[in-house]
Amino acid sequence: MTYCVGLRLNKGLVFMSDTRTNAGIDNVSVFKKMHSWVVPGERVITMLTAGNLATTQAIISMLDERTKAPADRKPSILEAPSMFQVARLVGETVREEIRSHSLEGQRADAAFNATIIVGGQIRGSAPRLFMVYPEGNFIEASSETPFFQIGETKYGRPILVRAYDPDMSFEDAVKLMLVSFDSTIKANLSVGLPLDLQVYENDSFLISHEQRIPLDDAYYNLISTGWGEALKEAFRSLPDFHF
Repeated sequence: MTYCVGLRLNKGLVFMSDTRTNAGIDNVSVFKKMHSWVVPGERVITMLTAGNLATTQAIISMLDERTKAPADRKPSILEAPSMFQVARLVGETVREEIRSHSLEGQRADAAFNATIIVGGQIRGSAPRLFMVYPEGNFIEASSETPFFQIGETKYGRPILVRAYDPDMSFEDAVKLMLVSFDSTIKANLSVGLPLDLQVYENDSFLISHEQRIPLDDAYYNLISTGWGEALKEAFRSLPDFHF
């Protein structure tokens, strides 16, 4: 399983993904699920992937190859005039790859599925964030829906819903996402560290910050321990129930 989050702030975009994949309890591996393409001063595009690993790797490879080989650059995410068109290209690639695995037409809800968060900015327009479904269609983040989750979403969602603020700093957004990931990791063994983090500041057209958070990361462990203690204290402070 997977857990990935793309968050839209007034200041920019924040992305985080785990790296654990598994095909059973005795076959656990680490694979990168965050992928970026940067043309300095012109565009930054980041994708987070969830679903069948072979399918998502094939989709990323196809998109990447089309940015490099001159003969294959149309369609290319580096040639697309807007993030909306990038999302359309990603959706078409997802649909193409899923269908290619079955002569009879693979269903999007079956074994070869893939869901992708794609976000970034192309010069001349504002940053945008989309979620692409296995069927190839997609939706865009808005003020009412300012973040997307893919993979194992239910355990980490409550903290995002309760604490998100579009005006929050990047630092607070990262702290919020770490709590969300810690809650998910505590509840589901199929999600795990290391985590990949990326921050994009509006109109910079460069990745502002990028790092991998390992299992022994001091700040992550401080957040994990502190959040657990804070929950216990909050629980103890609530009024007692009486029969």
